[in-house]
Amino acid sequence: MAATAKIVLTEAIGIPFDKLSLSQANVRRIADGMSIEDLAADIAHRGLLQSLSVRPVLDEAGQETGRFEVPAGGRRFRALEHLVATGRMAKTVKVPCIVRAAGSAISATEDSIAENAMREALHPLDQYRAFRALADTGMSHADIAARFFVSEKIVGQRLRLAGINPALLEAYGAGQMTLECLMAFSVSEDHARQVQVWEALKKRGALSNWGIRQALTERTVGMGEPRAIFVGEDAYEAAGGTILRDLFTDRGDGWFEDAALLDRLAKAKLAEFGATVATEGWKWIEVSLSLMSSRVHGLRVLPTCSELSEAERDAFEAALAEREGLDNEYGYSDEEWPADAAQRMSELEKAIAAFEARAQIYDPADIAIGGAFVTLDYDGTPKVRRGYVRPEDEPRVESETPAGTDPAAAAAGAAPIDEPVASPLGSVAAPAPAVMRTVITIGGITPAPAPAPEEADRPLSEQHRIELTTYRTIALREALADDPQAAFIAVLHAMVIRVIVTAYRAASCLEVSTSSARPDHSVQGLDAYRPASAIDAKREAWARRLPADHRAIWDFLVDLGPEERTDLFALCAGLSVNAMHSAYDRRPAEVMPHADQLAQLVGLDMTRDWRPTATNYFSRVTKGKILAAVREAKGEDKAQLLDHLKKADMAREAERLMADSGWLPELLRTPGFGVEGATAPVETAESDEASATEEAPEDAALPAFLGDAEEEAGSEPLPPFLDGEDGLADGDTGYAIAAE
Repeated sequence: MAATAKIVLTEAIGIPFDKLSLSQANVRRIADGMSIEDLAADIAHRGLLQSLSVRPVLDEAGQETGRFEVPAGGRRFRALEHLVATGRMAKTVKVPCIVRAAGSAISATEDSIAENAMREALHPLDQYRAFRALADTGMSHADIAARFFVSEKIVGQRLRLAGINPALLEAYGAGQMTLECLMAFSVSEDHARQVQVWEALKKRGALSNWGIRQALTERTVGMGEPRAIFVGEDAYEAAGGTILRDLFTDRGDGWFEDAALLDRLAKAKLAEFGATVATEGWKWIEVSLSLMSSRVHGLRVLPTCSELSEAERDAFEAALAEREGLDNEYGYSDEEWPADAAQRMSELEKAIAAFEARAQIYDPADIAIGGAFVTLDYDGTPKVRRGYVRPEDEPRVESETPAGTDPAAAAAGAAPIDEPVASPLGSVAAPAPAVMRTVITIGGITPAPAPAPEEADRPLSEQHRIELTTYRTIALREALADDPQAAFIAVLHAMVIRVIVTAYRAASCLEVSTSSARPDHSVQGLDAYRPASAIDAKREAWARRLPADHRAIWDFLVDLGPEERTDLFALCAGLSVNAMHSAYDRRPAEVMPHADQLAQLVGLDMTRDWRPTATNYFSRVTKGKILAAVREAKGEDKAQLLDHLKKADMAREAERLMADSGWLPELLRTPGFGVEGATAPVETAESDEASATEEAPEDAALPAFLGDAEEEAGSEPLPPFLDGEDGLADGDTGYAIAAE
């Protein structure tokens, strides 16, 4: 067998640059990528990394002339030519070259093609890691950018990508995700969170750059939100806050990571603004980042007079009409407003604000008893709503002569001492005190002592409302997904109000624009909530059936049987339900009432999967609300048993007493489904006497320290703290609990 011929490589030799010329066989004609000037600078910095491929130039007789042409390496040749032309290199400098024989069977054109076609560009992941290696040696971003002729922004982007969790980088290198998805993961530098989101989205088959960003930033505050705009990046970072930045968008998206810190800064800054409003003389100022409609419920609105002339009033109304027209035309569009329309809207807003300031002049006597709410508008600017009077501040009009009034003076027609005086606008003003200080409250919390409302009437906290409505939304989703007929009606209703009766286009809690609101993962116990796992199982089952190619989904749906298609329709409708409360909810007030209508339609019974516990309800509300709940479900006698307990004990015992009561908080009730009628019957003396002789049912058995205070034959003796002097008072027939 003949031996295989061994390859022999040609060694490079030095040829003076002035002996070289660019060959017409060089196939590169179009400049693409790094400029010749940048390549020349790189050669000047680190030398020539690759030799030139050259061939001898022959004369007419076929003899070598001592000159050489360059068919492969044309860009390097032009870079060297640029260095000579700029005086940075002598034209006699020897250039390393590989000389191909003039009579070679391989043409110069073939060499030029091979040089460009047979090379492989560096994989992006290798670039990112290489930049990281340079940065780890201490090289600054500016130096790296200068060495490789890129901007510092690109250096920052590549270093950010190199800093992503190594497992995700390997997945990208293996082709399991796109570069756009990898860029989305760079929003957060939390490696554990990156992997958590990657695994969750991959399992659901919903990996997209948008979904990744949303998942990584779900607990943050976007730069475009009112709080973030109001506080500003500088003040937030000066206070120690960190901002997650997306380096791969032209608009420079970012998220404030510490929402609690941002809230504190926004409240403090808004309180300073509220102090300036207080100088107007209002009795109280309430500062809140968002003003819920319930805060103004029951308050009287003070009348105003206007300084506007008739012509100015006409201009005011025209501005309002024009603003409404612009809002109707562009306000519901997902696209950005045209520049001229946005500019005109800004001008109208300023003009309307000026008109409103002059059209709302309050009587000084009314200001003395009224107050104002200071909050943030949608664009992050402070907004003041003036002229509200609380019921306790209403002036009292005495029908009889007040005490302290001189009867003779009253008979003569003189005004009584300290009598309220009617204001010019028809309201009754309270006497102005000699010195009055405005009471400023922040988020409903009054720093100075003030009369507190009844505990049972105090509203739930924002976080608690979020949690309860999240449970209800998920239960509604599952119920609607199980009821195709109800789902069809609900979605049809949403379509009708959006395309036919457009004035009510937002009066639905269904988000039928192919979106599904993400539940707040901080809600305790959500992982063990049966409707949550049930609806997720249905979603995953259908996700596995759907084609991987999104272009084939349409044909898949067309080929589905009517029954399966109806089931899928109901599931999608159920997933679109969003009746979750949000602290910064800007949806119309009709959304939550529609959730009640939907709950009635599907027969939602929250008692199937949710019951009040110390964790999810009783420890989160006031003692007054605990007692009100027990009173409503179990009666006054059971509520009295808990009356003197500490909060923790009261919450624990309320959970035990209410375990099988079927009671629900107001937010979780379905109108007309029994829970509302769970109030205890009115007790009479006869019923009290009868109940005293009846044995309590087993499910209402009380612990030892809440046991029956009356000793019966054969019963256990009373605990020491319920015996004798500290137990039942003479003549008592009920229970007595020693105060702790």
